Amino acid sequence: MGAMEAANPPIELCCLLRARPGAEQEMTAYEDKVLALVPEHGGEVVSRVIGDGADGHPHEVQVHRFPDQAAIDAYMADPRRLALAGERDRTVAETILFPVSIAK
Repeated sequence: MGAMEAANPPIELCCLLRARPGAEQEMTAYEDKVLALVPEHGGEVVSRVIGDGADGHPHEVQVHRFPDQAAIDAYMADPRRLALAGERDRTVAETILFPVSIAK
């Protein structure tokens, strides 16, 4: 690992998503669309799992890796992502996003 990599490690995030009741499949379809944009901003979807949301568990758990905060900001501000805000509001009840370290 070079000095540059050690000084600026990638940013790793975990995202927990809960769908609005009855909108589980639509939320997954929305996530399919917006997650397709992540690589264009230098990011990577490291892991994505989809559950049934039973017993209050999330419907989706995602782990993302971005090279830096600027890449995250660019993804969040992507006009194609922003254009889907109505779809997001109709399908996503809750999003919890927090930094993590991916164990090697």
